[in-house]
Amino acid sequence: MFDKESFSARLLELRNERKVMAKDLAEHLGITKQAMSSLEKGKNIPSVPTLVALADYFEVSLDYLVGRSNNRTLL
Repeated sequence: MFDKESFSARLLELRNERKVMAKDLAEHLGITKQAMSSLEKGKNIPSVPTLVALADYFEVSLDYLVGRSNNRTLL
């Protein structure tokens, strides 16, 4: 099951760890800064292509990104 709170917290954590500005990540993903903000605040659920793009960008597993695992490692 998708956990919006875990996803939002992990997205913000990963972005801050990489010191990436929200507008730059939004541009990389092809979404608006407002859409990025909504994802980080847990107001919206990302599409599957956006989830995959985020996992690829941060080099983490999808399960980690959506809160199904605490293991960041890609298999």
